Amino acid sequence: MKKMMTSWARRGNTNILDVVLHIYSPNQAVKSLLLFVFLLSVYRASSLTAQSCGANGLAVQVLGSGGPESQDKRASTSYLIWDQGKARVVVDAGGGSALRFGESGAQMSQVDIFLFSHFHVDHSSDFPALIFSSWFEDRKRPLPVYGPSGNKYMPSTTEFVRDLFSEPHGAWRYLSDLVEPGDEGSYQLQPHNVEAGSTPILVFRNADIAVYAVSVVHGVFPALAWRVDIGGKRIVFSGDTNGTGEGLTELAANADLFVAHNAVPEGATGVERHLHMPPSVIGTIAANAHVEELVLSHRMLRTLGKETETLTEIKRRYSGPIQFANDHD
Repeated sequence: MKKMMTSWARRGNTNILDVVLHIYSPNQAVKSLLLFVFLLSVYRASSLTAQSCGANGLAVQVLGSGGPESQDKRASTSYLIWDQGKARVVVDAGGGSALRFGESGAQMSQVDIFLFSHFHVDHSSDFPALIFSSWFEDRKRPLPVYGPSGNKYMPSTTEFVRDLFSEPHGAWRYLSDLVEPGDEGSYQLQPHNVEAGSTPILVFRNADIAVYAVSVVHGVFPALAWRVDIGGKRIVFSGDTNGTGEGLTELAANADLFVAHNAVPEGATGVERHLHMPPSVIGTIAANAHVEELVLSHRMLRTLGKETETLTEIKRRYSGPIQFANDHD
């Protein structure tokens, strides 16, 4: 029966009542038909819910709310800004985010700009998957890609993109057309290294979007925090940082939405504290920057389950609304 139902659904349910009556008595048939219609309506409603974000106005969607651990059952870090039903800005592309991107209903052909906070695996590994998917879309314009400059521990943004796609040594050099000079107006990746300091700098501007960056401390790894001004709103992404310095506070000043990474608990020490900011630092930055709303993402096993303690520390300093991010939020 289940296989037959699936077959009718694929054919448009044209003769469903006749077939149900053929298998069941009239009373059983009516019950079965009602159950099928109910389940079909639930499926359609859930599908629409999963794929609808930002149909009107402005929205930030969390594609990946986790860190590098697969056991957290979350996609790794990635965010998407929607404007009037179009996917306009992508920030980071950690593992699993390409699937979340597809589930969101977004299209790479619509994206104006791609931003990287840094090139740790959990922020960048799905970039090739997204780019290969976009190969099959009808994109007719370049895609600017902005991220940090490199050092001995990390590639620069231009090096990262070329190591993936350029001839003769790129990992996926069969896609080298994406990075080689081509016809004007064609789809090509345009990587840019951002040499940012502790004061916000303008990195990109078009008719609708302005993007600013500051350098942040994430151990020895070059890293950026981003602010996107769009639709009269100010959206800030901390990226991974231990919160040292005033640059992030300045970047986040009067932000409508501040997405901060909750990767370590209060009291963290050693390497993890050198890389990430605990709740007290998040709360202090949010308070000093006077942000309207705070979203906590990059949730790892060491912070999952400690939401009460996290909120307590943040609320000692910041009085605005706080949300914990989940995939698809």
